[in-house]
Amino acid sequence: MSDRPILTTTAGAPVPDNQNSMTAGPRGGVMLQDYQLIEKLAHQNRERIPERAVHAKGWGAHGTLTITGDISKYTRAKCLQPGAVTPMLARFSTVAGELGAADHERDVRGFALKFYSPEGNWDLVGNNTPVFFVRDAYKFPDFIHTQKRHPRTNLRSATAMWDFWSLSPESLHQVTILMSDRGLPVDPTFMNGYGSHTYSLINEAGERFWVKFHFKTEQGHRHYTNAEAGQLIGQTREGYQEALFGKIEKGEYPRWKMQVQIMTEEEAEKTAYNPFDITKVWPHAEFPPIDVGVMELNRNPDNYFAEIEQAAFSPSNIVPGISYSPDKMLQARIFSYADAHRYRLGTHYENILVNQPKCPVHHYHRDGQMNTYGGLKTGNPDAYYEPNSFSGPFEDKSAAEPPLKIDGDMSRFDHREGNDDYVQVRALFNLFDDGQKARLFSNIAAAMGGVPGFIVERQLGHFDRVHPDYGNGVRAALKAAHGYEASAISTAAE
Repeated sequence: MSDRPILTTTAGAPVPDNQNSMTAGPRGGVMLQDYQLIEKLAHQNRERIPERAVHAKGWGAHGTLTITGDISKYTRAKCLQPGAVTPMLARFSTVAGELGAADHERDVRGFALKFYSPEGNWDLVGNNTPVFFVRDAYKFPDFIHTQKRHPRTNLRSATAMWDFWSLSPESLHQVTILMSDRGLPVDPTFMNGYGSHTYSLINEAGERFWVKFHFKTEQGHRHYTNAEAGQLIGQTREGYQEALFGKIEKGEYPRWKMQVQIMTEEEAEKTAYNPFDITKVWPHAEFPPIDVGVMELNRNPDNYFAEIEQAAFSPSNIVPGISYSPDKMLQARIFSYADAHRYRLGTHYENILVNQPKCPVHHYHRDGQMNTYGGLKTGNPDAYYEPNSFSGPFEDKSAAEPPLKIDGDMSRFDHREGNDDYVQVRALFNLFDDGQKARLFSNIAAAMGGVPGFIVERQLGHFDRVHPDYGNGVRAALKAAHGYEASAISTAAE
């Protein structure tokens, strides 16, 4: 027993009895001076922090990103140079489910990566799909409301989801992917990851290139049907956690091939689609993926709460050589993600161990929650403002980016005008074989149970505009599943 550590209070004093409350005799009341009892109860009351408003249920692990290709002509980021090996953290998640939701629900999966670069943390916060439901952040809170519980019934509402989607044709690309086989991966290792947004790379010469980031699973794609997932949920609600944790514990380290698509600023001015629209993809035939490296997950967290639940990923975290784009959704996420962390974890959330950069950090932020820096991060207590005469940290102008070319006056533009939200969905639909199409139709019909007919008809109009076979296939599936007699090909989407 002598080699075991001594139990102490949080202040470091040894605890003499951790089994019995201090009382005034065998039948007496508990003494208020039993500080350790009060401390244990008070800590238990505060063990939970607010769950993420979105992506609450998640699974994660540590690993490395190893660069095997050469894209140095596009970026000066040290973590993307040939031979670089960067420690990293990955967190996968469902979008809509709460913290206790079942892992095997049909949903988009979050794919969040934190790279501990020698130039600071680079966070790439995307999904397992290359597109998203909305292209303007004005609609993001509305969309998320449709994925959460109805304020009166406290139940998920299929009506709300399909009402929003049918009134937002830009969602059709993502909805089609969600309702396809890839909407239900067997576990996180069998799905791709995407930065989804358009970002920029900047090279040593100060030239900017637009970029899409892709992480292609080397485990292959495996998916469940709705029926298979329903049966599995009856056995376990933690299938993803069990699979990811178990594989890494056994040394079966999952890997993803990192690729990029590159577009010049000049090419971006000539595309038939808006290259900064997150509801669109860049066709691979026009912008072929370039192999960059390999991401491997090879270490499970020792404490899930400390290393995964407290992990804070934000698109605002970039490093020299990697930057943003005019993507309106990305621009909003630059603010909203960091702000969510300040609310959920505290003002100095990046001082939590899992979020700390592994390079030197110097700034003038002061006071507030989670300020455990042990002093200012300026190197001199007299340097608590800037500019100062006391050798405090100052800006590095070499980290500046080239100017971004902006056209037009600041105004509000209707993002649906002049946008074709069907042509890329048609290309995706035409890639599906007969079996994939049949499962797509069936999954959509299952998700439309109980939805009012006028909403169903409006959504069918969108499917018709993609391809007559799409609309008619869903009609047949609706009749088989619910006995719903839909109209013939409609023009409701016009």
